[in-house]
Amino acid sequence: MKKQAKEKNKNKKKKHIFGKVVLVLLLIIIVAACIFAYKVQQNGGGLQGVLKTSLGHDENTVNNLDKIYCLLLGQSQNLTDTIMVASYDPKTQEAALLSIPRDTFVGDNKEYASAFDKINAVYQTGVENLLEDVRNITGINVQYYLKVDTEALKVLVDEIGGVYFDVPIDMNYDAYSQDLHIHLEAGYQLLDGDKAEQVLRFRHNNDYTTYPEEYGGEDLGRMRTQREFLTTVLEQSIQNMDINRIFSFLDIAEKYVETNLNFDAVKDYVPYILDFNVDNLKTATLPGVAEQSGNGLWIYSVDEEEAQKVINQLFYGASSTDETNTNTVDGNTIVEDDTVTNSDISVEVLNGSGSSNKMSEVVTELEATGFDVIQTGETSTTSNTTVIDRSNMIEVNANKIKEIMGIDTITSGNRSEGTADVTIIIGTDYIV
Repeated sequence: MKKQAKEKNKNKKKKHIFGKVVLVLLLIIIVAACIFAYKVQQNGGGLQGVLKTSLGHDENTVNNLDKIYCLLLGQSQNLTDTIMVASYDPKTQEAALLSIPRDTFVGDNKEYASAFDKINAVYQTGVENLLEDVRNITGINVQYYLKVDTEALKVLVDEIGGVYFDVPIDMNYDAYSQDLHIHLEAGYQLLDGDKAEQVLRFRHNNDYTTYPEEYGGEDLGRMRTQREFLTTVLEQSIQNMDINRIFSFLDIAEKYVETNLNFDAVKDYVPYILDFNVDNLKTATLPGVAEQSGNGLWIYSVDEEEAQKVINQLFYGASSTDETNTNTVDGNTIVEDDTVTNSDISVEVLNGSGSSNKMSEVVTELEATGFDVIQTGETSTTSNTTVIDRSNMIEVNANKIKEIMGIDTITSGNRSEGTADVTIIIGTDYIV
């Protein structure tokens, strides 16, 4: 009897201890849930708040995220009809899309141009070669690419329940060799994945009629339609986003998208994309003209001066501070600066931030704004970004450098032979 009583007491103690453990675990879970819920609310609540909290974000995280540039490629049967440079800045919630015509000339001599001198042909030699040509053409340090098969687009559009889109003209085209058949009426309508592919691949009808000239003509018209469709897809996707849809998109991307983007490099951007307003998306086509080369091949020649203006406005928000002229390029109003010229100002950039991305971004923005970066280098790590003016810049140029570097004051310095007009030392406080 004593033994049974001891066993009974022992079991009671075990149950009592087990009950306490369960109670402690329950309290821990409740406290953790409360803390998580509180942080979710601190991070804005809703799906965005959940994502930010799950990734360990706080209100300062976005300030440490760099502006990201990526080359978007639309692939079908190992050919690409879509080449776009895209950018997204989570701090300013601004984005841009620049279409590059597939016939853009990238060779050395227009008199003896061949089909291999077109940027679309470079794609066949490898994406890295294409990235290099895009960097040369635009001056943008694009490091990443996303290669999307048309099948992915069809699956994506079907996943979000179709896309409402205003088809600009009647489309009737058949390419039996590609098993491509495009038959759509103009007007606002719900497009499924198959119809979305038809809209994006259309250039001209069977009778060779195409988009009206004011819309953009054949290739330019297709690029404009592609940009407008992508804008619509982005808007409708963000509006209907939830956790399940995010996982569905990730599954589609894993199956159909080829990229050199690392998930760890982009996951922190996801919560902020949900906050994006498509009104902040700027789009354009790389300015140029279709012409025949010396041996009769049709190519697209980039207008370098106009291209620089469009790129500055699209990706760097460049605008004049005095009198301005406006020019319409592919339906986009571009601000041209006739009063501020920085090309005579030489700049030395020293990197004290420890980040090569920061150095690259500073040099790109300075050159895009017209400053002449004559020298770059590394220096010891410093916490404060410093600008030393050795040439008594006029106020408008000084203000532009302040804006680029995110500082309030510029230090004066003495000029000696062989030194730049301006020395910029990038500190760890510099935010890309």
